[in-house]
Order: sequence, then C-alpha cells, then structure tokens
Amino acid sequence: MSATGFTATRLRPTLLVIFGGLLVLAALFGSAPAAHADEVGIEDNPYRVSGNVQYNGDPLEGVKLTVEGGGYDAEVETDAEGKWRVGVPEKSEYKVTLDESTLPDGVAVVGDTSNVQTVTVGPGGRVTTNFFIGKGERNVTPFFDQVVQRLVSGLNFGLMLGLAAVGLSLVFGTTGLSNFAHAEMVTFGALVAWFLGAALSVPIFIAIPLAILLSALFGLGMDVGIWRPLRRKGLGTVQLMIVSIGLSLALRYVFQFFIGGGTLQLPGSNSPEIPLFGAVKLTVIDIVSMGISIVVIAAFAFWLLFTRIGKATRAISDNPSLAAASGINVDRVVRIVWIMAAGLAGLAGVLYAYYRPGLKWDMGAQILLLVFAAVTLGGLGTAFGALVGALVVGILVEISSLWIPADLKYVGALVVLILILLLRPQGILGRRERIG
Repeated sequence: MSATGFTATRLRPTLLVIFGGLLVLAALFGSAPAAHADEVGIEDNPYRVSGNVQYNGDPLEGVKLTVEGGGYDAEVETDAEGKWRVGVPEKSEYKVTLDESTLPDGVAVVGDTSNVQTVTVGPGGRVTTNFFIGKGERNVTPFFDQVVQRLVSGLNFGLMLGLAAVGLSLVFGTTGLSNFAHAEMVTFGALVAWFLGAALSVPIFIAIPLAILLSALFGLGMDVGIWRPLRRKGLGTVQLMIVSIGLSLALRYVFQFFIGGGTLQLPGSNSPEIPLFGAVKLTVIDIVSMGISIVVIAAFAFWLLFTRIGKATRAISDNPSLAAASGINVDRVVRIVWIMAAGLAGLAGVLYAYYRPGLKWDMGAQILLLVFAAVTLGGLGTAFGALVGALVVGILVEISSLWIPADLKYVGALVVLILILLLRPQGILGRRERIG
C-alpha cells in the first residue's frame, strides 16, 4: 500500500457516512411522494389526473393506481367515495395503471378496456379516466413471470447505467476526480440527439452517432478549458470535486434555460412491444438499446485490455507516478480518457431518454446517485467493477419495485449498497490498497 493510501478498515466509517447521506438525499428528493390517501402531488404540481373506481354504482375504497409518464410517477389509493387525484408536473401523456390485486375478490376490469389506460393532459390542465369494473376473473401475471420480466428490464437498465459508470470510473482512476458534472454529460448527449433528430429532422440513425461524437468533443473541451489547467495549478481532488459540483449546477440550468422544464421525446420513442418468451415483452427500442450497449461494452473491453492506450490507461490508474516514469504521456492518456468518458456518457443519455421515455434538463442528475453507487459497488477506479456494479444496481432497482413503491426503488438500491460495503468496503472487484 502506498504512503498516501488508506486501508479499507479506516475508510469504513467514511463510506458509511457518505452513503448514509446519499440515502437521505434520495429519500428527500424522490420523484414523487408515496401515496397515503386519495390525493398525491396536488400542492407540488399544477396539473391533474383524476378518476373514480366503482362497482355497480358503489365506490371501491383502497384500490391502488399508478400514474407515470415523462420521468414522473406516483401511486395513489381511492378514498371512501372511490375517488382519486394525482398532481402531475406538465401537460403530457401519462399511463394510468390500476392494480387489480387490490380489487375485491371476484371483481375485475371488464369490457374492452384493460387495467392500463393512456391519458393526455390537454390545454385545460386536467383529465379524468375511469375503469369499467364488474364481475369476472382477473388475468393475473404469475409472480415468477413478473420476476423474469423485471430481470430483463433490470439488465437493460444496468447496461445503460454501465455505459455512464465506466466513463466515470475511468476518470476517477486516472485523475482521482469524482466528477459530479458527469450527469450533465449524460444529459448533453440526449439533448444533442433530440436537437438533431427532432428539431433539425436529421434521421435518428445519423443523429445518434453525431450526438456521441459531439459529446466526446464536449469532454475534450472541458478537459482543455477546465480540468487540465486546474491540474497544472496543483489543485487537490477535493477542490476539483467542488468545481465539478459547481459546473454540474451551471450546466444543468443552462440546459433548462434553452429547453425549459418540460419533457421532450426522441423520434421513434413509441415503438411497439414484441413478445419474447413467457410474459416477457420488450419494445423494439429496448432490444436495440441492449444490443448497442453490449457491442459498445465489448469494444470498450477490447480497447482497455489489448490496445496500447488501454494498457497505458490501466497503468496510470494503478500508479500514475510509475507510469510517467516509464515514459507514458499521462496528460495525453488522461485527455483520451475524458473524450471516451464523455462519448460513453452521451450514448448512455440517448439510451436513457428512450428508456424513461423522454428527456429533461435534469435527467442526468436523476441517475447520478445510481452511477456513483455502481462505481463504488464495483470498486473505485476499476472500469470492469463499475460495469458489474451497474448491472447489480440496475437489476436491484427493477426487482425491488415488486415489493416497494416505484418512487422508492432507487433508495432500495442504495440500502443494498451500504450493506455490501459493510462486508466488503473496497467493492466487488476493488483491492483494499486501492481504496482512498
């Protein structure tokens, strides 16, 4: 262990404090509060989605419904009169799902409707939807099929997180910087893809590669204009981290200034679902997204393991001073790392905009805690550890929504992260002497 390193035992209290704080932040700033009555989000949001649930004219109390769309989701229960209301942040399209397991025995959604309805909040800012309830047998998806569906969705989400986490881990490994502005690199990629594909009508299969290229150039510009000069001035990692937090906030509100607070959709976001096996269904976009993620991660692994620059990157991550003494141009390698990290983040942003679906000015910040969790869980500074951590976090997030409200699923992943760090503070693939 180097003289400046820390042992995992000494870092354990620090890690607990850090991730305890992350857990509190995630709980405080979740996308929507948990439902406790017939109204949710009314005071915090200007628009309304509401409805009634009745059977033969009699209200059904305690029926759970979920309203989600544009990155926002909330759960609500019907009151004694069978009524419910949910506040939503914008005039957009929302999916309303009635949880049939909360209906009385022998009662189901009948007629030509299903337990899922799509509504649009129009110019009036309010919309009402009702379900046809009657006697019948519920079409309940077996629990095992639900688990399989969540596993597949979690794998898709984890691969997308992995693209962002690998870049963040590379930057940390070569510079020691915990870059909070990495979230805005994710947002930048999605915004460029939207601007090219929707605003300029460039074909999306051309717009996405251009967005990745411009994201990589964005990373190059930040290194040339900000990070390299600060490194040469000898700023410590704490000062650099504070600069990254300020840069993150500045970029976030610049994005909001130009695109507003609404949700924008990339071309082709409403792709049809394709049955795969059992109850598992994925959209065309999901299948393409997983395929792209796997190909890019495989190409990245080949680059890191078998190319000269990749080997130099691993050498710098292991020991920058020794790498420099061996003749490696550290500044050149770090610059390449920034370019690659920004390009991967831009691709992750595009895929996340399709996964949500939709993009917003703060979409990168919404998953920043999960990206940091993946990097720490896999092992600080280890690219492959970041990928493993991202897959674990993505699957845990999706699986946990079977038992806890959807707006709390990110908190569940952070709780598991803390528990794992109690047993292995260096992470899954990290080494004890590399912590700190």
